[in-house]
Amino acid sequence: MAAPSPTTTHHRLLLPASTHRRAAALAPSAVRLPIHARTAHGARICAAAAAPAASTASPPSSAAVAVEGKPTVLVAEKLGAAGLALLREFANVDCSYGLSPEELRAKISLCDALIVRSGTKVGRDVFEASGGRLRVVGRAGVGIDNVDLAAATEHGCLVVNAPTANTVAAAEHGIALLCGMARNIAQADASLKAGKWARNKYVGVSLVGKTLAILGFGKVGSEVARRAKGLGMHVIAHDPYASADRARAIGVELVSMEEAMTTADFISLHMPLTPATNKMLNDETFAKMKKGVRIINVARGGVIDEDALVRALDAGIVAQAALDVFTKEPPAADSKLVLHENVTVTPHLGASTVEAQEGVAIEIAEAVTGALKGELAASAVNAPMVPAEVLSELAPFVVLAEKLGRLAVQLVAGGGGIKSVKVTYASARAPDDLDTRLLRAMITKGVIEPISDVFVNLVNADFTAKQRGIRISEERILMDGSPETPLDYIQVQIANVESKFPSAISETGEITVVGKVKDGVPHLTKVGAFEVDVSMEGSLILCRQVDQPGMIGSVGSVLGEENVNVSFMSVGRIAPRKRAVMAIGVDEEPSKATLTKIGEILAIEEFVFLKL
Repeated sequence: MAAPSPTTTHHRLLLPASTHRRAAALAPSAVRLPIHARTAHGARICAAAAAPAASTASPPSSAAVAVEGKPTVLVAEKLGAAGLALLREFANVDCSYGLSPEELRAKISLCDALIVRSGTKVGRDVFEASGGRLRVVGRAGVGIDNVDLAAATEHGCLVVNAPTANTVAAAEHGIALLCGMARNIAQADASLKAGKWARNKYVGVSLVGKTLAILGFGKVGSEVARRAKGLGMHVIAHDPYASADRARAIGVELVSMEEAMTTADFISLHMPLTPATNKMLNDETFAKMKKGVRIINVARGGVIDEDALVRALDAGIVAQAALDVFTKEPPAADSKLVLHENVTVTPHLGASTVEAQEGVAIEIAEAVTGALKGELAASAVNAPMVPAEVLSELAPFVVLAEKLGRLAVQLVAGGGGIKSVKVTYASARAPDDLDTRLLRAMITKGVIEPISDVFVNLVNADFTAKQRGIRISEERILMDGSPETPLDYIQVQIANVESKFPSAISETGEITVVGKVKDGVPHLTKVGAFEVDVSMEGSLILCRQVDQPGMIGSVGSVLGEENVNVSFMSVGRIAPRKRAVMAIGVDEEPSKATLTKIGEILAIEEFVFLKL
């Protein structure tokens, strides 16, 4: 192994993926990540289970005749025809709309995927009722506040949404509400249809030169900003996650929440509903606003305290509000907010254009079918996002990472449990140019699956490690050489444990295995202090022996007599005629009797059989 140059080291505790990662931060194009397929080298990354035949749906239902072997997708709310057609090419599709919570729980154990809009709540009870079969939940739209992301992650279920198809429609609706509110369009229309001609009553305000504060500068927020700039407005935005460079590129200034509240003539809301944004606009925040401010909300109703908004309207702090979303939908018929004369309302029409509805249906159908095929769309909400080009480059190292994890954990002896795993990545690339999230997840999978009955995938790897008290730290070593190859080697160490194969314990006291990728194939290159070079395919026998002539022949003869095919063999030694470790790759699992015969060879001091 090449000696490292001066080292750059980064440690990171493995924690659960944020349940509030924004879809807006993701690229709109589909990024394909393996989530339970087998790669060319046989590594299982993550998958939707094969589905038995779908059940017959109760009315209203348009369930197709189930085809054996196909996954089953339950569509619980109306979806465009183009999306349904895509789903039916791949899966048994059960369209059962208007299910009660009880009916959904009863049906979900027969389904591999579930597609909903905003009207169906997918809580922990749904995931528990699925019995582990549900692998994908697709939200046909942007917001995912009706899906329990924590429960989905714990149950290894991928959640995807459709964040791009309705972006323009939502932005256009926001601008429509902005203009309509400023010119009293809805009120004037109702007045004229009531037989009145009240020109003086409905004098509006101009938009040119007014300040629009956008709260939440993601996809929709930025599209609203572009259109508002075209109307001659001064646009500012507040978003702790937004890029200042991206905002400046479209002429928007990022400001603090305080400045946005106190300087805006119009405030447009475009943030998700999370514990942090719940009732973000309340009595306290309304009190800070410029008198006569106008509010537009096409995001989520819960971000506004509706009772506080009514009080602010009555007090004249808020001159007008234009709302497309509400805390409870539909709102009560006697809602003071809906009936307020200075409030313009629409029944959640942000995404309701013909083009957007078909686009959302296609986008979510592609994401769900891709996930069931063993791919991961860019719109995955509860899994680490890895760009497509990074995935392609790291593909052979993904296989290596899982196999090193599996190898290391099989070397552990005793029942004390694993508490600490250290992963070292050696690369000529700077730390910022090496994305290791997928590798970390696969090492976690390799470490945990062989010693538990838990299925670990890209979605729940972080949560599963934390739940079991396993701390996974990462270190990066900067190597000399060309940065064209992403990694020189990966090293996995398990500390504070005993080993079934004591020679796997390094000088610093940890079980240590090191691997490289050679010609696209993962190779084991070091065990403990011993250098080896074996392809990590099939199964492996490790033997520590006295370094003397005839050892390879002796072990090979035992295996040959038992019809066990040897695929490769490598010997690493400290010095001639001293101690050596022989690594033998085998295509079949030797019987216990065969392994006993190997252990009876006099010069062999210890050995272990490992499944890769």
